[in-house]
Amino acid sequence: MNVGSMIKLTISMAIFGSIGFFTTQTGLPAVELVFIRCICATIFLGALWLITGGHKTEVWERKEVLKTLLCGIFIVLNWVFLFKAFEAMSISIAISIYNLAPIFVLMLGSVFLAEKMGIRSICATVICFFGSILIVGIDSFTSIAQFMNSGFVWALLSAICYALTMFTSKTIQGMSSYALTFIQTIVGIVILFPLSDFTAFNNLTNTNWLYILGTGFIHTGFVYYLFFDSIRDLPTVIVSVLVFVDPVVAILLDAIFLSFRPSFLQVAGIILIFGSIFYTVLYPPQHAETVKSNSS
Repeated sequence: MNVGSMIKLTISMAIFGSIGFFTTQTGLPAVELVFIRCICATIFLGALWLITGGHKTEVWERKEVLKTLLCGIFIVLNWVFLFKAFEAMSISIAISIYNLAPIFVLMLGSVFLAEKMGIRSICATVICFFGSILIVGIDSFTSIAQFMNSGFVWALLSAICYALTMFTSKTIQGMSSYALTFIQTIVGIVILFPLSDFTAFNNLTNTNWLYILGTGFIHTGFVYYLFFDSIRDLPTVIVSVLVFVDPVVAILLDAIFLSFRPSFLQVAGIILIFGSIFYTVLYPPQHAETVKSNSS
């Protein structure tokens, strides 16, 4: 087991867990905040790339570059959808739904890699979605307008894009972490520049800018370098377990600094979601098949 990669991933997830709190303090809408994040991350990662001399030894393969560009689109959409969810619901609820990503990774594996989903995986998926309904609130599903305004759709779309990011990045092996993240943040700048409303930057305070730069250089540049540098060296199960550090930190910060107090049904929903995901990643379908083949 690569202990160094485990430490890097744990640190990146712990830092990323504070992004919800930082986002609420920036004073920027989702699109504009992600745009600034991409600029900061590009500067940070580009500088590291040049300082380390990695750009001189980079091996460029057309297939890997195309995968990286696609992964960059998924990441940008993931960020925008997650931040829009933060605007509509509490950080804890949004993060809980966002962390359905491992379940979606299983679904992607069953569709594109012909990996069969067992009864346990199917049950876990159903339980997770039921838990999502509980934490958002059953009353939010009584009309389409309430449902759309609840933030549930944004958080769910963010989880899907996060799963697509993990699924795609696992297939990129030749490019360095610097090149990988540098290209992806460039993609973000190109996509979001024409969509950004620059009047949103008027009247921002020094404190706002401190949090904005923090989300750009720390939560994007530094964290995503650690994330992509570690994920390729770790088994999917280990990655799926360590990403739980993110929601734990996020929920703690939400409760301590933003006074989030979940209802009984919301607590039940959070337990259902994380219990099902944790069970699924610790006991994947192939585990049972391996045990069965070894015993025979």
